[in-house]
Amino acid sequence: MSQYRIVGQSVKKVDAVEKVLGKAQFAADIYFDGMLYAKVFRSDIPHGILRAIDVSKAAALPGVAVILTGNDVPGANSTGMIVKDEPVLVRINGKIRKIGDPLALIAAETEELAEKALELIDVDIEVLPPVFDPVAAMTDTAPKIYDDGNVLAVRKIRKGDVAAAFQQCAVVVEQEYRTQMVEHGYIEPEAGVAKLDGDVVTLWVSTQNTHFDAKEVARNLNIGLDKVRVIQAATGGGFGGKLDISVQVHLGLLAMKTRRPVKLVYTRTESIINSAKRHPCTIKMKTGTDRSGKLLAMECSIIGDTGAYASYGPGTLTRSAVHATGPYEIPHIAIDAYTVYTNNPTAGAMRGFGVPQVAFAHESQMDMLAEKIGISPLEIRLRNAFRPGSVTATGAELNQSVGIVPTLEKVAAAKTTISSHTSEVKGTKKRGVGISSMWYGIGNTGLPNPSGAYVNLLDDGTALILTGCADIGQGSDTALAQIVAEEFGIDMEDVRVVSADTGVTPDSGASSASRQTYISGNAVRQAAQEAKKVIVETAAAMLGVAPGDVVVGHKVLRVRTAGQSQFLTDCRNECRLDLGMPPQDKGLSVSLADCIAQCRTQGRLTLGHGWFNPDTTGLDPETGQGKPYATYAFATQIAEVDVDIESGEIEVIRIIAAHDVGRAINPVNVEGQIEGGCTMGLGYALTEEIQVREGTILTKNLATYVMPTAMDVPKVYPLIVEESEQTGPFGAKGVGEPTLIPTAAAIANAVYNAIGVRFTELPITPERVLAKLQEIQH
Repeated sequence: MSQYRIVGQSVKKVDAVEKVLGKAQFAADIYFDGMLYAKVFRSDIPHGILRAIDVSKAAALPGVAVILTGNDVPGANSTGMIVKDEPVLVRINGKIRKIGDPLALIAAETEELAEKALELIDVDIEVLPPVFDPVAAMTDTAPKIYDDGNVLAVRKIRKGDVAAAFQQCAVVVEQEYRTQMVEHGYIEPEAGVAKLDGDVVTLWVSTQNTHFDAKEVARNLNIGLDKVRVIQAATGGGFGGKLDISVQVHLGLLAMKTRRPVKLVYTRTESIINSAKRHPCTIKMKTGTDRSGKLLAMECSIIGDTGAYASYGPGTLTRSAVHATGPYEIPHIAIDAYTVYTNNPTAGAMRGFGVPQVAFAHESQMDMLAEKIGISPLEIRLRNAFRPGSVTATGAELNQSVGIVPTLEKVAAAKTTISSHTSEVKGTKKRGVGISSMWYGIGNTGLPNPSGAYVNLLDDGTALILTGCADIGQGSDTALAQIVAEEFGIDMEDVRVVSADTGVTPDSGASSASRQTYISGNAVRQAAQEAKKVIVETAAAMLGVAPGDVVVGHKVLRVRTAGQSQFLTDCRNECRLDLGMPPQDKGLSVSLADCIAQCRTQGRLTLGHGWFNPDTTGLDPETGQGKPYATYAFATQIAEVDVDIESGEIEVIRIIAAHDVGRAINPVNVEGQIEGGCTMGLGYALTEEIQVREGTILTKNLATYVMPTAMDVPKVYPLIVEESEQTGPFGAKGVGEPTLIPTAAAIANAVYNAIGVRFTELPITPERVLAKLQEIQH
C-alpha cells in the first residue's frame, strides 16, 4: 500500500469520462464557419528534381481558394527534429527524395473539390537514380541523396580492449539480425485546423510537442514566435509518430494566405505513406563470456535505414548504440551505429526509440550463450545483470534505482505459480517459454531536455497546473494532477490541468523518450512546493510555530506534534494578536481555506513555478563515454507460446511482465501501459511489417498492414517493481516505452524453446516458420 494519500493510488484518468462519452474534441472534429479544406499534392517518384509545376488548371476550378507552391513559403522552407532537411514544399529545381514529398498545397470550399484539384496539377520532374539499400547507400559509388553523402551520422562507443578480451573468452556467439520497418498504427491519422486571431496564427493539431511545432511554424512563415499559438487537440495516439511536422506548417501557410480557417486531415493511406516509421536495422553482434557465463566482450555494428530525411534518426541510432549491451555489465565493448539516408520512407521516433531492435539481438545472444555454457537463460542474466555500482558501456556508474535483478526474480517466481495452471498442449503444437530483459534511459540522450511548469493554488483551495506536456493517451495529465494533489493535500477533483497550449503553458519538451513523468513530474512538483511554501509559512505564523513544524494534511495544515502545553498555545495566540488575528483556541491546525484567505489578506500569491533538467553529459564523439541519462527503467518479460509445426502459426499464450518504474504514480495506468506495450511488441514479433518495393509502400492501409486484434492478445500478467529513484517525483521514473522493448525477444526465445529453430529476422511469420522447419528436415 502506498504511503501517500493520492500518489500510488489507482485513480481514473482525468480525461476518461470525456472520452468515454465521446465529448473529447479531436482535431478532425473542430469546425469554424467559413472553413476551407486542404489537400497536399505529392511526388510519386522517389528521387528527382522538380523542374516545373503547373497549377493553372487546378486554380481555375470553381471553389478552389488558393494553391501554394514552394516559392510561396516566406521563411526557411525546411523542417526537421534534429536536421532541418525536409522541405515544407519542394521548390522549382529542388530535390525530391522520397515518394510523398509535398509539391503543392490546395485549399478549397470542400474536401471533394480539393481532391479534384489535385488531379489537375501537372509537373515536370527529372528522374534521378535512387538507392534503397542502406548498405549500398554507404558506398562511394551510390547515388548521392545529399551533397555531403548518404551517411548521416555515426555513433561510436568504446570501452576496454575488445580484441584482447575476445582472446580470453571461452564461449563466443556471433550473429546477424534484421528488423523490419514498422508503422505506428495510431487510431487517429494526422489532422489539424488553423485560423487567424488578429495577427496570431492559432493551430489545433494532433501532436506530441506543441512548442516545437510553434517554432517550426514561425520559422517557415517568417513571423515571430509570439505570433504563433499551437494547441494540442485531443490526440488519438502518437507513439513517436506525431513528433515530426505533418500538417502544422501547411495549415499555417494556408491560413495566413486565405485569412480563413483551414482544416487538413490525412487519409489513412496518406498517413502510412508520409509518417515516420520504426527504423529497419541490420545488426551484427559478437558476444563472449568466460566458462562461468560472465560476459567479457561485445562487438556490435548497427546500420539503421533512416530513409529520405533525418527525423529522429541520429538520436534513435545513438540510443541503439548506448543500449546494445542490454542491462548487463560488459567490461570490453566496441559498438558502431550508422544512420543512413536512402530513398525509402523516412524512419524516425517510434516507441522504444531504437532499443527494441537491439534488444531482439542482445537477448537472442544471451540465450545462445547460456545454451553453449550449459546454464539456464535466467541464470546467465542474473550473473551479468546491472547492480548498484555497475558501470555502463558509456562509463556511467549506476548508483541506485537499478531494478533489473528484482524484475528477473519476480517473473521467475510468477512463472512458477502460473505454470501450475498451464493447459496441456495437443496435436501438432509445440509449447515453448522464453525470457527477455531490457533497460531504457529516461529522457533525451546526453542532451538538455528541460521541462517547465506553473502551479497556482486558487482562492477556494483548488489548483491549476500549467504544463507544456502533451497527454497523448499515456495519462500524463493524471499523473501530474496526482503529484499536485499530494503536495497540497487536496483531492483529484480539486486539480485542473491545462496542458500543451503554447499561448498559456511553458515549454515542457516532447512527450517522448518516456520522459514526462520523471521530468515534467519534477517540474510540476517543484512548482507545487514553491506555492506550498507560502501556505506553510502563513500557517506557521497563524499557529505560532516554525514552518518546519507544520505538515499538510487533507485540506488542513497542522502542527507536527500534537498535545502541546498551554504555554505553547498562549505563545501562538500572542503571535496571532501581533498579526492582527483573533486568538485560536484549538491551536493545533488551520484549514487550507483559512490559510489561503490569510495569504490574500497579506497580499501573498500562492503561485509557484518549477523547472527541471536531468543531470546528463554529452557523449564523446570518438569513445561514446559520458552520462547520457540521469536514470533508467528496467524490465524482464517471460513469454509462453504454442507453435503449430504444420501451419507455422504462433500463438502467444501468456506474457509475464515485470517493470521497474521507480514508483507507480498511478498503478492501474502502469498496468495498462504494460498490457498495451506487450500487445505492440506482439505485433512487432509476429505480424507487423511495412513492405517497401523501390521506395513504394505496398502495405498502405490497415487491411494489408497486419496489427494484432483483441483476438490475438494473450493473457498479460503485469508486475510492478518499485526501485525508488532518488531524483524522481516521489521516486518515479517512467514506463511508456519500456513495456514494448523486451516482448519480441521473449517471443523469439520461446519459439526456439518450442521447436529448436532460432529466428534472427522479424517478424516471425508462419511462412518463415515453415521454411525454417523444411530447411531442417532436408
